[in-house]
Amino acid sequence: MRRLTTTLAATAVAAIAGVGVALPVHAAPADKPKVLSSWTQTSVDSYNAWYSARQNQGSWSAYAFDWSTDYCSSSPDNPFGFPFQVSCARHDFGYRNYKAAGTFSANKSRIDSAFYEDLKRVCARYGAVTRATCNSTAWTYYQAVKVLG
Repeated sequence: MRRLTTTLAATAVAAIAGVGVALPVHAAPADKPKVLSSWTQTSVDSYNAWYSARQNQGSWSAYAFDWSTDYCSSSPDNPFGFPFQVSCARHDFGYRNYKAAGTFSANKSRIDSAFYEDLKRVCARYGAVTRATCNSTAWTYYQAVKVLG
């Protein structure tokens, strides 16, 4: 009991003093679901925030996100030369982390839609003829994850 009282007192003093108190290794910050949601939306801002975090994963280590990826799984990462690899990585991020949270089915449709929007942004970089081929390929990838993902 004395140890618990001492620990609680030290935590209170640290909080009042503005000193950060380390979380136990197993405890993720309470806003993890909110951060995960913000990084798996269809907007370019969501993509950019996720991409920035991906480049600096150490800053997010307390959240214990699963950053692993097999990119586009058994499909080509860069079909016909279109660089879909990073879009596939964000899609994997959404799938893996929502599955770990136990809320995958409630979020799958949005993650798949974000994937499609990411692919279309890749395609937007090309001229009209090449963009049409890219968009067709993006649609095929989207349909595959929508049905099989």
